[in-house]
Amino acid sequence: MNIHGRVASELNLDSIKITEVLDLMKQGATIPFMARYRKEITGGMDEVVLTALRDTWQKYETLDKRIAAILSSLEERELLTDQLKSQIEKAATLTELEDIYLPFRPKRRTRASRAIESGLEPLADILLKQKDGDDPVLLAESYVNETVVDCQEALRGARDIIAERMAQHSNVRAEMRRLFLTKGYFVCKVIKGKEESGSRFRDWFDWSEKVSTAPSHRVLAMRRGEKELFLNLTIHVDAEAATSIMTRHFPVRTNLSGDQVLMALEDGFKRLLGPQMETETRLVSKDKADSEAISVFAVNLRELLMAAPLGGKRIMAIDPGFRTGCKVVCLDQQGRFLENSTIFPVTGKKILLLSR
Repeated sequence: MNIHGRVASELNLDSIKITEVLDLMKQGATIPFMARYRKEITGGMDEVVLTALRDTWQKYETLDKRIAAILSSLEERELLTDQLKSQIEKAATLTELEDIYLPFRPKRRTRASRAIESGLEPLADILLKQKDGDDPVLLAESYVNETVVDCQEALRGARDIIAERMAQHSNVRAEMRRLFLTKGYFVCKVIKGKEESGSRFRDWFDWSEKVSTAPSHRVLAMRRGEKELFLNLTIHVDAEAATSIMTRHFPVRTNLSGDQVLMALEDGFKRLLGPQMETETRLVSKDKADSEAISVFAVNLRELLMAAPLGGKRIMAIDPGFRTGCKVVCLDQQGRFLENSTIFPVTGKKILLLSR
């Protein structure tokens, strides 16, 4: 992966400057130090740009290392194909990468893996073909053995296999993730018997709100009520929309085998995919709420720090410096910014006069 190119493209920065800044970081230079004392190397990047550069670089470096680890694992287990390798190398995010890798990940025993061990995978493949005239019960008779006691158990095992396949399908997961994030709703209820002790969370005793538009303070308040065991917070999506996504990739025909496939998809959503997407959505909404809350705090703190420090007096402040000059700033009697400049009283460079 060309990490330099991705970072330069995402942040619209010069790749040469990126290399020089990263070299400074590897030498132990901090972001405030680089922003203030290494402007000739950074090209005048401020703390915000330098932080974005560092975080973006780390994001792609982590992705690159994970790609290498996954390719190595698949190669060792002789599962790597040219098509799969191409898909993995083109993954743009960790989430996309993990979705591609999910069907091949070594995992603990599941209902589907036990069904496969019992020899029911061929039955699942037959059911997915959904041929008219096929009777699933008659088909299942051929798969009754020492570990599968009857036809109904055989069909349950086959449905478990189909359900897991659907839940691990990368395109289904991507579309379902988008559904939860854009169309999902927070549903908040009070835990029975906690109405009095949790009265400070009364506003959320019976609350529903769209995930994509819920403001940070309400998201954090609901999560706090849940953490303190007063509220039950879940995320719901429209059942028909979820079914539509699944059947787009696993078409369901109107026959007996199709009924079995539809049952498998609904079970896979309820038992596997739905809870996974809800967990992911909760994490994403929490990160978003935290970022918004920090931004609000920063604005409020800035207003506090920029308030008139000495009452109704004009202020001129000087930050001493030698090679880079002394920074001068002026505030009016209300603490509002008026002007700033740089002077060089030590080196003898031309002094830039303040205009006010």
